[in-house]
Amino acid sequence: MTTAFEKQIVVAITGASGAVYALRLIQTLLAAGRNAHVVVSGAARQVFQQELETGLPSRTGECPEWMEVIHTVTEGAGNGLWKFRPMTGLPGVTPGKVFQYGSSDFHSSIASGSSLTGGMVICPCSMGTLSAIATGASTNLIHRAADVHLKERRPLILVPRETPLGIIQLENMVAVSRAGATVLPAMPGLYHQPKCLGDLADFLVARICDHLKIPHSLSSRWGQAVES
Repeated sequence: MTTAFEKQIVVAITGASGAVYALRLIQTLLAAGRNAHVVVSGAARQVFQQELETGLPSRTGECPEWMEVIHTVTEGAGNGLWKFRPMTGLPGVTPGKVFQYGSSDFHSSIASGSSLTGGMVICPCSMGTLSAIATGASTNLIHRAADVHLKERRPLILVPRETPLGIIQLENMVAVSRAGATVLPAMPGLYHQPKCLGDLADFLVARICDHLKIPHSLSSRWGQAVES
């Protein structure tokens, strides 16, 4: 039985490459009955425009406009490149909602440890964001929410996308890992025999959901038959 607070997942999107991971993650969370509390950096909005040729809604609070963006990229005109498989909701589960916050909105609920959540994912996570979290420099809501999840001992998953990695980035990853975060790099596997780019994205999103203990059917597991 999922509790009310476990249904609340914070998703921060920063300016690293990999916008499609964030979009598919939010879609998967909603299908699993989770509410996505989304914070998008200014750089991330630029990346969405460049990589997915789509803008993002700016409304704060409940933001159903996200559903249109998700549909366009994963089912509509934007799906020609990715070829995502249709997303189906879990049986008997009411789909979740998206709530959006400004990156400087320190009055939002997710800026406080008194607001209970089931975890936070920063996907993708830029090296600048990683550095801020590693040093405790809470200069925006993304940094602050991450700091909250660390101090409250709640799941925090960072999805960096950078190569090669210098010693500063590696040491920052060690620091956040020691503080309790999970560093889950954007490194899709190939053993599930992906047939399209969407399968590669789903592999990574599946690993994120596994660490949040959220059920899904995105990708086959090691030793299982690959579905066609």
